[in-house]
Amino acid sequence: MDQIDDILYRGVANIIPGKDMLSKLLQSDKKLNVYLGIDPTATRIHLGHAVQLRKLQAFSNLGHNVTFLIGDFTSLIGDTSDKDSERPVLTTREIQDNFKSYKEQAEKIVDFSKVSLKFNSEWLNTLGFSDVISLAQHFSVGDFVGRELIRRRLDENKRVGLHEFLYPVMQGYDSYFMDTDIQIGGTDQTFNMQAGRTLQKDLRQKESFVMTTTLLEGTDGRKMSKSWGNAIWLQDSPEDMYAKVMAIKDDLIIQYFLLATQTSLEAVETLKKRLTGGEHPMILKKELAHRIVTELHSDLSAQAAALHFENTVQKRELPEIIEEVQLSADDEEYINEDFLVELNLASSKSEAKRLFQQGGVVVNDERVTDSQSMIAVKDGMILKIGKRKIVKLKKA
Repeated sequence: MDQIDDILYRGVANIIPGKDMLSKLLQSDKKLNVYLGIDPTATRIHLGHAVQLRKLQAFSNLGHNVTFLIGDFTSLIGDTSDKDSERPVLTTREIQDNFKSYKEQAEKIVDFSKVSLKFNSEWLNTLGFSDVISLAQHFSVGDFVGRELIRRRLDENKRVGLHEFLYPVMQGYDSYFMDTDIQIGGTDQTFNMQAGRTLQKDLRQKESFVMTTTLLEGTDGRKMSKSWGNAIWLQDSPEDMYAKVMAIKDDLIIQYFLLATQTSLEAVETLKKRLTGGEHPMILKKELAHRIVTELHSDLSAQAAALHFENTVQKRELPEIIEEVQLSADDEEYINEDFLVELNLASSKSEAKRLFQQGGVVVNDERVTDSQSMIAVKDGMILKIGKRKIVKLKKA
Protein backbone atom coordinates (compact mmCIF):
# COMPACT_ATOMS: atom_id res chain seq x y z
CA MET A 1 0.00 0.00 0.00
CA ASP A 2 1.12 3.58 -0.67
CA GLN A 3 1.31 6.52 1.72
CA ILE A 4 -2.28 7.60 1.03
CA ASP A 5 -3.60 4.13 1.88
CA ASP A 6 -1.53 4.21 5.06
CA ILE A 7 -3.11 7.54 6.06
CA LEU A 8 -6.64 6.33 5.30
CA TYR A 9 -6.45 2.90 6.94
CA ARG A 10 -3.77 2.79 9.65
CA GLY A 11 -5.29 3.50 13.04
CA VAL A 12 -8.34 5.27 11.62
CA ALA A 13 -11.63 4.84 13.50
CA ASN A 14 -13.79 7.04 11.28
CA ILE A 15 -13.65 9.64 8.52
CA ILE A 16 -16.47 12.16 8.21
CA PRO A 17 -18.17 12.63 5.75
CA GLY A 18 -16.53 9.61 4.11
CA LYS A 19 -13.29 7.77 3.34
CA ASP A 20 -13.88 7.61 -0.42
CA MET A 21 -14.36 11.39 -0.65
CA LEU A 22 -11.14 12.02 1.26
CA SER A 23 -9.27 9.46 -0.83
CA LYS A 24 -10.16 11.33 -4.03
CA LEU A 25 -9.08 14.63 -2.47
CA LEU A 26 -5.74 13.18 -1.33
CA GLN A 27 -5.07 11.82 -4.83
CA SER A 28 -5.46 15.30 -6.31
CA ASP A 29 -2.60 17.79 -6.46
CA LYS A 30 -4.21 20.08 -3.89
CA LYS A 31 -2.19 20.84 -0.76
CA LEU A 32 -4.56 20.47 2.18
CA ASN A 33 -4.65 22.30 5.50
CA VAL A 34 -4.44 19.67 8.22
CA TYR A 35 -4.27 20.19 11.96
CA LEU A 36 -4.15 18.40 15.28
CA GLY A 37 -5.01 20.41 18.36
CA ILE A 38 -4.00 19.64 21.92
CA ASP A 39 -4.79 21.38 25.17
CA PRO A 40 -1.63 21.23 27.31
CA THR A 41 -3.51 20.19 30.44
CA ALA A 42 -1.05 17.35 31.18
CA THR A 43 2.71 16.94 30.94
CA ARG A 44 3.19 13.39 29.68
CA ILE A 45 2.40 11.64 26.39
CA HIS A 46 1.80 7.90 26.17
CA LEU A 47 1.80 5.65 23.11
CA GLY A 48 -1.97 6.08 22.80
CA HIS A 49 -1.62 9.85 22.34
CA ALA A 50 1.17 9.21 19.85
CA VAL A 51 -1.24 7.59 17.36
CA GLN A 52 -2.50 11.06 16.42
CA LEU A 53 1.03 12.49 16.30
CA ARG A 54 2.03 9.78 13.82
CA LYS A 55 -0.98 10.61 11.67
CA LEU A 56 -0.04 14.30 11.69
CA GLN A 57 3.51 13.47 10.62
CA ALA A 58 2.19 11.22 7.84
CA PHE A 59 0.31 14.15 6.30
CA SER A 60 3.44 16.27 6.59
CA ASN A 61 5.44 13.60 4.78
CA LEU A 62 3.01 13.92 1.85
CA GLY A 63 3.72 17.64 1.65
CA HIS A 64 0.45 19.00 3.04
CA ASN A 65 0.20 22.16 5.15
CA VAL A 66 0.24 20.71 8.66
CA THR A 67 -0.34 22.58 11.91
CA PHE A 68 0.25 21.45 15.47
CA LEU A 69 -2.16 23.68 17.37
CA ILE A 70 -1.66 24.46 21.04
CA GLY A 71 -4.93 25.28 22.76
CA ASP A 72 -3.46 27.78 25.19
CA PHE A 73 -6.75 29.72 25.13
CA THR A 74 -9.12 26.74 25.17
CA SER A 75 -7.10 25.27 28.06
CA LEU A 76 -8.45 28.10 30.18
CA ILE A 77 -11.84 26.35 29.93
CA GLY A 78 -10.83 22.74 29.46
CA ASP A 79 -12.58 20.15 27.33
CA THR A 80 -14.95 17.87 29.25
CA SER A 81 -15.72 15.52 26.34
CA ASP A 82 -14.41 12.50 28.23
CA LYS A 83 -14.79 13.77 31.81
CA ASP A 84 -17.56 13.37 34.35
CA SER A 85 -16.92 16.77 35.94
CA GLU A 86 -15.52 20.21 35.13
CA ARG A 87 -11.78 20.50 34.65
CA PRO A 88 -9.80 22.60 37.12
CA VAL A 89 -8.84 25.99 35.72
CA LEU A 90 -5.17 26.24 34.73
CA THR A 91 -3.03 29.34 34.96
CA THR A 92 -1.20 30.71 31.92
CA ARG A 93 2.13 29.69 33.51
CA GLU A 94 0.92 26.11 34.05
CA ILE A 95 -0.20 25.92 30.42
CA GLN A 96 3.19 27.18 29.20
CA ASP A 97 5.12 24.73 31.39
CA ASN A 98 2.93 21.82 30.31
CA PHE A 99 3.39 22.66 26.64
CA LYS A 100 7.18 22.85 26.94
CA SER A 101 7.25 19.31 28.33
CA TYR A 102 4.69 18.11 25.78
CA LYS A 103 6.66 19.46 22.81
CA GLU A 104 9.90 17.87 24.00
CA GLN A 105 8.18 14.49 23.97
CA ALA A 106 6.26 15.05 20.72
CA GLU A 107 9.56 15.76 18.95
CA LYS A 108 10.27 12.04 19.14
CA ILE A 109 7.57 11.63 16.46
CA VAL A 110 6.82 15.03 14.90
CA ASP A 111 9.39 16.93 12.82
CA PHE A 112 8.63 20.49 13.88
CA SER A 113 10.90 21.88 11.17
CA LYS A 114 8.18 20.85 8.69
CA VAL A 115 5.12 21.33 10.90
CA SER A 116 3.71 24.74 11.78
CA LEU A 117 3.27 25.48 15.47
CA LYS A 118 0.43 27.81 16.41
CA PHE A 119 -1.41 28.95 19.54
CA ASN A 120 -5.16 29.55 19.37
CA SER A 121 -4.95 32.55 21.70
CA GLU A 122 -3.64 34.37 18.62
CA TRP A 123 -7.19 34.62 17.26
CA LEU A 124 -9.50 33.67 20.12
CA ASN A 125 -8.16 36.53 22.26
CA THR A 126 -9.25 39.02 19.62
CA LEU A 127 -12.91 37.97 19.46
CA GLY A 128 -15.43 40.39 20.89
CA PHE A 129 -18.66 39.46 22.66
CA SER A 130 -20.68 40.15 19.51
CA ASP A 131 -18.37 37.76 17.59
CA VAL A 132 -19.00 35.01 20.13
CA ILE A 133 -22.76 35.51 19.86
CA SER A 134 -22.59 35.31 16.07
CA LEU A 135 -20.61 32.06 16.23
CA ALA A 136 -22.89 30.54 18.88
CA GLN A 137 -25.90 31.03 16.60
CA HIS A 138 -24.65 28.18 14.43
CA PHE A 139 -25.15 25.65 17.25
CA SER A 140 -27.91 24.48 19.57
CA VAL A 141 -27.97 23.77 23.30
CA GLY A 142 -29.81 20.54 22.53
CA ASP A 143 -26.81 19.20 20.62
CA PHE A 144 -24.52 19.87 23.57
CA VAL A 145 -26.72 18.50 26.37
CA GLY A 146 -27.43 15.42 24.29
CA ARG A 147 -23.86 14.24 24.68
CA GLU A 148 -23.67 11.19 26.93
CA LEU A 149 -21.40 12.48 29.70
CA ILE A 150 -23.09 15.89 29.81
CA ARG A 151 -26.49 14.24 29.95
CA ARG A 152 -25.32 11.97 32.75
CA ARG A 153 -23.97 14.88 34.80
CA LEU A 154 -27.26 16.72 34.42
CA ASP A 155 -29.26 13.61 35.36
CA GLU A 156 -27.08 13.22 38.46
CA ASN A 157 -27.64 16.90 39.35
CA LYS A 158 -23.95 17.65 38.86
CA ARG A 159 -22.89 21.11 37.81
CA VAL A 160 -22.36 21.82 34.12
CA GLY A 161 -20.69 25.20 33.68
CA LEU A 162 -22.12 27.59 31.10
CA HIS A 163 -18.57 28.16 29.82
CA GLU A 164 -18.37 24.49 28.83
CA PHE A 165 -20.94 25.14 26.10
CA LEU A 166 -18.47 27.52 24.49
CA TYR A 167 -15.66 24.97 24.14
CA PRO A 168 -16.95 23.34 20.91
CA VAL A 169 -17.66 26.82 19.51
CA MET A 170 -14.06 27.87 20.12
CA GLN A 171 -12.64 24.66 18.66
CA GLY A 172 -14.90 25.10 15.66
CA TYR A 173 -13.55 28.62 15.22
CA ASP A 174 -9.99 27.25 15.29
CA SER A 175 -10.84 25.13 12.27
CA TYR A 176 -12.58 28.00 10.50
CA PHE A 177 -9.83 30.54 11.18
CA MET A 178 -7.15 28.22 9.76
CA ASP A 179 -9.42 27.26 6.84
CA THR A 180 -8.95 23.61 7.71
CA ASP A 181 -9.53 20.77 5.26
CA ILE A 182 -8.85 17.94 7.71
CA GLN A 183 -9.02 17.79 11.50
CA ILE A 184 -7.35 14.92 13.39
CA GLY A 185 -8.41 13.80 16.85
CA GLY A 186 -9.58 10.97 19.07
CA THR A 187 -13.10 9.57 18.85
CA ASP A 188 -13.99 11.56 21.99
CA GLN A 189 -13.33 14.73 19.95
CA THR A 190 -15.88 13.96 17.23
CA PHE A 191 -18.49 16.42 18.52
CA ASN A 192 -15.99 19.26 18.85
CA MET A 193 -14.46 18.62 15.43
CA GLN A 194 -17.92 18.53 13.87
CA ALA A 195 -18.29 22.13 15.06
CA GLY A 196 -15.41 23.01 12.75
CA ARG A 197 -17.15 21.30 9.84
CA THR A 198 -20.31 23.27 10.63
CA LEU A 199 -18.56 26.65 10.51
CA GLN A 200 -16.63 25.78 7.37
CA LYS A 201 -19.87 24.77 5.65
CA ASP A 202 -21.98 27.67 6.95
CA LEU A 203 -19.46 30.47 6.54
CA ARG A 204 -17.37 29.28 3.60
CA GLN A 205 -19.71 26.80 1.90
CA LYS A 206 -16.76 24.40 2.08
CA GLU A 207 -16.72 20.69 2.81
CA SER A 208 -14.08 19.66 5.34
CA PHE A 209 -13.15 16.36 6.95
CA VAL A 210 -12.88 14.88 10.41
CA MET A 211 -10.50 11.96 10.97
CA THR A 212 -10.74 10.13 14.30
CA THR A 213 -8.04 7.70 15.38
CA THR A 214 -8.30 4.25 16.90
CA LEU A 215 -7.80 3.78 20.65
CA LEU A 216 -4.54 2.03 21.58
CA GLU A 217 -5.21 -0.18 24.57
CA GLY A 218 -2.99 -0.23 27.63
CA THR A 219 -0.71 -3.10 28.59
CA ASP A 220 -3.61 -4.83 30.38
CA GLY A 221 -6.14 -4.40 27.57
CA ARG A 222 -7.94 -1.42 29.13
CA LYS A 223 -7.71 2.22 28.03
CA MET A 224 -4.25 3.62 28.70
CA SER A 225 -4.43 5.52 31.97
CA LYS A 226 -2.00 6.85 34.55
CA SER A 227 -4.35 5.81 37.36
CA TRP A 228 -4.39 2.20 36.15
CA GLY A 229 -0.63 2.00 35.73
CA ASN A 230 -0.98 0.46 32.24
CA ALA A 231 0.52 3.23 30.10
CA ILE A 232 3.77 3.24 28.14
CA TRP A 233 5.08 6.80 28.28
CA LEU A 234 7.32 8.45 25.70
CA GLN A 235 9.45 9.61 28.65
CA ASP A 236 10.02 6.04 29.86
CA SER A 237 13.61 4.82 29.88
CA PRO A 238 14.49 2.26 27.18
CA GLU A 239 14.57 -0.49 29.83
CA ASP A 240 11.15 0.41 31.24
CA MET A 241 9.65 0.84 27.78
CA TYR A 242 10.99 -2.52 26.59
CA ALA A 243 9.77 -4.35 29.69
CA LYS A 244 6.32 -2.74 29.52
CA VAL A 245 5.90 -3.83 25.91
CA MET A 246 6.92 -7.36 26.90
CA ALA A 247 4.14 -7.26 29.50
CA ILE A 248 1.28 -6.59 27.06
CA LYS A 249 -1.30 -9.26 26.39
CA ASP A 250 -0.58 -11.49 23.41
CA ASP A 251 -3.75 -10.41 21.62
CA LEU A 252 -2.47 -6.81 21.56
CA ILE A 253 0.75 -7.56 19.64
CA ILE A 254 -0.63 -6.81 16.17
CA GLN A 255 -2.52 -3.73 17.40
CA TYR A 256 0.73 -2.34 18.82
CA PHE A 257 2.66 -3.01 15.61
CA LEU A 258 -0.09 -1.19 13.70
CA LEU A 259 -0.64 1.80 15.98
CA ALA A 260 2.58 2.23 17.94
CA THR A 261 5.23 1.71 15.24
CA GLN A 262 5.98 2.72 11.68
CA THR A 263 5.96 -0.90 10.49
CA SER A 264 4.44 -1.02 7.00
CA LEU A 265 0.90 -2.35 6.59
CA GLU A 266 2.23 -5.19 4.44
CA ALA A 267 4.71 -6.16 7.16
CA VAL A 268 1.94 -6.04 9.77
CA GLU A 269 -0.07 -8.53 7.70
CA THR A 270 2.98 -10.83 7.58
CA LEU A 271 3.34 -10.57 11.36
CA LYS A 272 -0.33 -11.42 11.77
CA LYS A 273 0.12 -14.58 9.66
CA ARG A 274 3.16 -15.57 11.72
CA LEU A 275 1.16 -15.21 14.93
CA THR A 276 -1.94 -17.06 13.70
CA GLY A 277 0.33 -19.66 12.12
CA GLY A 278 1.57 -20.77 15.52
CA GLU A 279 4.79 -18.81 16.02
CA HIS A 280 5.39 -18.19 19.73
CA PRO A 281 4.06 -14.75 20.76
CA MET A 282 7.22 -14.09 22.80
CA ILE A 283 9.29 -13.94 19.60
CA LEU A 284 7.01 -11.35 18.02
CA LYS A 285 6.74 -9.43 21.26
CA LYS A 286 10.53 -9.09 21.44
CA GLU A 287 10.53 -7.77 17.86
CA LEU A 288 7.80 -5.32 18.84
CA ALA A 289 9.63 -4.11 21.96
CA HIS A 290 12.83 -3.66 19.97
CA ARG A 291 11.00 -1.72 17.26
CA ILE A 292 9.24 0.65 19.67
CA VAL A 293 12.38 1.40 21.69
CA THR A 294 14.40 1.90 18.50
CA GLU A 295 11.89 4.38 17.07
CA LEU A 296 11.58 6.38 20.30
CA HIS A 297 15.20 6.08 21.51
CA SER A 298 17.74 4.26 19.33
CA ASP A 299 18.74 0.82 18.11
CA LEU A 300 21.62 0.67 20.59
CA SER A 301 19.21 1.52 23.42
CA ALA A 302 16.88 -1.25 22.25
CA GLN A 303 19.71 -3.79 22.24
CA ALA A 304 20.76 -2.80 25.76
CA ALA A 305 17.15 -2.88 26.96
CA ALA A 306 16.68 -6.37 25.52
CA LEU A 307 19.79 -7.63 27.33
CA HIS A 308 18.65 -5.96 30.57
CA PHE A 309 15.23 -7.61 30.25
CA GLU A 310 16.76 -11.02 29.61
CA ASN A 311 19.05 -10.78 32.63
CA THR A 312 16.68 -9.21 35.14
CA VAL A 313 13.35 -10.75 34.14
CA GLN A 314 13.89 -13.94 32.18
CA LYS A 315 17.00 -15.11 34.07
CA ARG A 316 15.93 -13.29 37.25
CA GLU A 317 19.47 -12.00 37.80
CA LEU A 318 20.20 -8.71 39.51
CA PRO A 319 21.77 -6.11 37.21
CA GLU A 320 25.45 -5.31 37.76
CA ILE A 321 24.59 -1.72 38.63
CA ILE A 322 21.62 -1.10 40.92
CA GLU A 323 20.30 2.37 41.65
CA GLU A 324 20.91 3.29 45.26
CA VAL A 325 18.42 5.33 47.28
CA GLN A 326 19.93 7.22 50.19
CA LEU A 327 17.77 7.43 53.33
CA SER A 328 18.27 9.01 56.72
CA ALA A 329 19.62 6.67 59.39
CA ASP A 330 17.54 8.44 62.01
CA ASP A 331 14.12 7.89 60.43
CA GLU A 332 12.13 4.73 61.14
CA GLU A 333 10.50 3.82 57.82
CA TYR A 334 8.49 0.85 56.62
CA ILE A 335 7.87 -0.83 53.27
CA ASN A 336 4.32 0.32 52.59
CA GLU A 337 2.33 2.35 50.06
CA ASP A 338 3.40 5.69 51.54
CA PHE A 339 7.07 4.70 51.27
CA LEU A 340 6.69 3.83 47.55
CA VAL A 341 5.06 7.16 46.79
CA GLU A 342 7.68 9.05 48.83
CA LEU A 343 10.49 7.52 46.72
CA ASN A 344 8.59 8.04 43.44
CA LEU A 345 8.44 4.28 42.95
CA ALA A 346 4.68 4.69 42.49
CA SER A 347 2.87 7.74 41.14
CA SER A 348 0.04 7.59 43.69
CA LYS A 349 -1.18 5.68 46.71
CA SER A 350 -3.73 3.87 44.57
CA GLU A 351 -1.00 2.66 42.21
CA ALA A 352 1.20 1.64 45.16
CA LYS A 353 -1.67 -0.31 46.73
CA ARG A 354 -2.29 -2.07 43.42
CA LEU A 355 1.39 -3.02 43.17
CA PHE A 356 1.27 -4.63 46.61
CA GLN A 357 -2.00 -6.45 45.95
CA GLN A 358 -0.80 -7.83 42.61
CA GLY A 359 2.49 -9.10 44.05
CA GLY A 360 4.60 -6.44 42.42
CA VAL A 361 6.62 -5.53 45.53
CA VAL A 362 9.53 -7.80 46.46
CA VAL A 363 11.89 -7.17 49.39
CA ASN A 364 15.09 -9.26 49.41
CA ASP A 365 13.36 -11.90 47.23
CA GLU A 366 10.31 -12.01 49.53
CA ARG A 367 7.01 -10.89 48.00
CA VAL A 368 5.03 -8.37 50.09
CA THR A 369 1.27 -8.05 49.46
CA ASP A 370 0.24 -5.92 52.44
CA SER A 371 0.21 -2.24 51.40
CA GLN A 372 0.29 -1.26 55.09
CA SER A 373 3.25 -3.50 55.84
CA MET A 374 5.31 -2.84 58.97
CA ILE A 375 8.51 -4.31 57.50
CA ALA A 376 11.22 -1.94 58.69
CA VAL A 377 13.58 -0.47 56.13
CA LYS A 378 17.15 -1.66 56.65
CA ASP A 379 20.45 -0.70 55.10
CA GLY A 380 21.25 -2.76 51.99
CA MET A 381 17.69 -3.94 51.32
CA ILE A 382 16.97 -4.78 47.68
CA LEU A 383 13.55 -3.54 46.67
CA LYS A 384 11.95 -4.68 43.40
CA ILE A 385 8.89 -2.84 42.09
CA GLY A 386 7.01 -4.55 39.29
CA LYS A 387 9.12 -6.23 36.62
CA ARG A 388 11.38 -3.30 35.88
CA LYS A 389 12.45 -1.24 38.88
CA ILE A 390 15.16 -2.42 41.28
CA VAL A 391 16.74 -0.21 43.96
CA LYS A 392 19.06 -0.71 46.89
CA LEU A 393 18.12 1.12 50.07
CA LYS A 394 20.99 2.79 51.89
CA LYS A 395 20.74 4.24 55.37
CA ALA A 396 23.57 6.67 56.20
